[in-house]
Amino acid sequence: MAKVIVIGGGPAGMMAAIAASQNNDVILIEKNEKLGKKLFITGKGRCNVTNAKDISDFFDKVPTNPNFLYSSLYTFSNTDVMNFFENNGVKLKIERGDRVFPKSDKSSDIIKALEKSLENNNVHIMLNSNVKEFIVNDNLITAVVLSNNDVIKGDCFILCTGGMSYPQTGSTGDGFKFSKKLGHNVITPMGALVPIEVKEDWIKDLQGLSLKNVEIKVTNENNKLLYKDFGEMLFTHYGISGPIILSASSVINKYIDKMDLKVIINIKPALSSSDLDKRIQKDFSKYINKDFKNSLCDLLPKKIIDTVILLSKIDPNKKVNLITKEERRLLLYVIQNFTLHIKGFRPIEEAIITKGGIDTKEINPSTLKSKIIKNLYFAGEIIDVDAFTGGFNLQIAFSTGYLAGKSVVK
Repeated sequence: MAKVIVIGGGPAGMMAAIAASQNNDVILIEKNEKLGKKLFITGKGRCNVTNAKDISDFFDKVPTNPNFLYSSLYTFSNTDVMNFFENNGVKLKIERGDRVFPKSDKSSDIIKALEKSLENNNVHIMLNSNVKEFIVNDNLITAVVLSNNDVIKGDCFILCTGGMSYPQTGSTGDGFKFSKKLGHNVITPMGALVPIEVKEDWIKDLQGLSLKNVEIKVTNENNKLLYKDFGEMLFTHYGISGPIILSASSVINKYIDKMDLKVIINIKPALSSSDLDKRIQKDFSKYINKDFKNSLCDLLPKKIIDTVILLSKIDPNKKVNLITKEERRLLLYVIQNFTLHIKGFRPIEEAIITKGGIDTKEINPSTLKSKIIKNLYFAGEIIDVDAFTGGFNLQIAFSTGYLAGKSVVK
């Protein structure tokens, strides 16, 4: 019976330990006082565990190295993940965008199911145990040394230490340091699914405003379209966040330091320009004797009206019946092209996930085994793969964890 050491008790590590426990003696080492600390806060504590789309659709949701995940996602698919949790007593539900959550809306139920499976499979769990270094002989790891200098020997090792986002949960990039020392190339980690800072000072006036069913475009200084999406977003004191902004960040991060970027928001994408113009004229007729600043309350959220007026350069105190056709055209343009200039991303500590990590060229995609160290496997966010919001990243964690664990069994 082989002795398998899994390092990192997040979703990938727990699933790797469960999968490896068949015919193996498994030890799961976690530096925190409990398992699944980051998993506990995912989806605002609700835990978007996977997505119910056809597994073939997942690859379009992975902007970095999607093809590398082919074996992982098909070996342990979203259906397998859902069955795993249902079979371990967690009832699931499917919401908008095919996102899958526990019916209870409690991430703790997901963690309890994983813990129950670990216990049933006799996985030995070591909490409050921080790995300090690896002992390596002839490209083979023989043991790990803990911070208290205890030596844990093993035959195979699975590294699942996550990335560098949410460091308070333990994701402090330890695995990247270990991997570099072991001879692996680490693609520079940076934030993905991260809020965006903008240059406009007036953005503070919109803090807390959420817009639903809007369209965003991200373009460069030559107006080349780099990203387009539709959905929900949020204004903050520093810029913008929310689902479509976070997804945009994962695509545009390769351009962020190379060119000037801007986000163009169409606040009313369901209306064509002519339909929006008719709608504005209708509201103007209704408020014909009012000041312009009091005529947009039916069309726009109250919090954004002053900013739209500022950008349109129309006198807010001008009577509606005096507004010209040209001014109306400017108003229409601002509503459909509400433009923000990107300053940069928020720090990686505020990112939902990490982009970058162990170079996929140095990992066998069919087994997740290192091509450099004979008995080392990788799973989860430590690998240079990342996906959009919607349950895709957790699915990757479970799929890679399962494949790594099963590959050790073989």
